[in-house]
Amino acid sequence: MVPCTKIAMASGPARDPLYRLLAWLSPAYPIGAFSYSHGVETAVEAGFIKDRGTLVTWLESVLLQGTGTVDGALFAMAWRAADAGDWTSFDAIAERAAAWRGTSEMALESRQQGGSFLSITRTAWPHPSLDAVHERLSGELALAVAVALAAAVHGVVLDLALQGYLHAFTANLISAAVRAVPLGQSDGQIALATLEPAVRRATEAALAVTSLDEVGTATPLLDWCSLSHETQYTRLFRS
Repeated sequence: MVPCTKIAMASGPARDPLYRLLAWLSPAYPIGAFSYSHGVETAVEAGFIKDRGTLVTWLESVLLQGTGTVDGALFAMAWRAADAGDWTSFDAIAERAAAWRGTSEMALESRQQGGSFLSITRTAWPHPSLDAVHERLSGELALAVAVALAAAVHGVVLDLALQGYLHAFTANLISAAVRAVPLGQSDGQIALATLEPAVRRATEAALAVTSLDEVGTATPLLDWCSLSHETQYTRLFRS
């Protein structure tokens, strides 16, 4: 028989930061990530992504020259501000993140997932700082900023949290491609393994950023795909 003290400990709140990060970045976390492709659906329709190799090439660009660059820097700066309790700086970063989207679908993708993330995390993993940010910003946050906030206030170290976030972002886009190309599950996992160095490079680049004024993108084709998706005839995804 298990002692009562052991049962109480098992049923209490988890205190392991890694456990929390894994929960937040799981595909099962209810933020609606599965419904967004971040332009992948149009890239498939246009023939830019047609197999594993072209998918890897596309996502390397997204990570190292596009959204991965911007979101990685926003994540790192937001985490540092939240960790330091510098809420004036944090709110300014959150405001920039909300505006830093090239298309309406990209803005929806980030805003909806960020709001959902903040809502469910306040419920399942409560913290006074999450509630305070929710009140100040009316519950609207870009996803990268929302995850960075939760990681900082719950004690998840920046390097681990940021790499986990970019991994989850990449895995979600691979999942979209597996459905849209379509690709086999094995090809999807091989693509994810192949992109490990790119995720790490994107993480290191984001950690090195000292000012958001230094950050920009060089992926106009990604923006074109997002804009084209708004009027694409048949669509599985919201972006």
